[in-house]
Amino acid sequence: MIEGSGVEGLSLRKLANRVGVSRTAPYHHFKDKNELICAIAEEGYLQYLARAQASFDDETVSLREKFRSYVYGYVKFAHDNPELYELMFGRAIWKQQNSTQGLRDAAYPCFQHQLEMTAFWQKNGLLNNDESALRLSQVIWGTLHGIAKLLIDGIYTHTSQVEEMCDCAVNLFTNSN
Repeated sequence: MIEGSGVEGLSLRKLANRVGVSRTAPYHHFKDKNELICAIAEEGYLQYLARAQASFDDETVSLREKFRSYVYGYVKFAHDNPELYELMFGRAIWKQQNSTQGLRDAAYPCFQHQLEMTAFWQKNGLLNNDESALRLSQVIWGTLHGIAKLLIDGIYTHTSQVEEMCDCAVNLFTNSN
């Protein structure tokens, strides 16, 4: 439903009707629409973190390839799941300060994993060690988020342009060895 009409078009009643249950059935699981969208975003964070961890834990590739895989994986996740990505990182939840504890419990480990990866890459000489791991992690995330949003919003639609931006980000952030 979110993919078809966005968060604005989602309601617990419409969802109940679509899946063929009573109008009140969703309220047995979710207090309101906000709880529902937080649960959806929570699932997105869990999926994303599992992918990021698997890529990072791949011992068959170099550190640079792990970083490249992280960059491409982030943008690909956003591209493949634009509405979910908007829920996870958009204003519908965060700017309105409507996150649930469950969502925070799923989101914060994603941010922590990003910080840990950044610190690891710094320690191993791949990324600049002159900056704090926290700030560098935030700048990398901001860069990837920007590329993802440009793609999702249709500003850049050609795969080659997005790939070139991702490669540029890898080159800018990594030390040449």
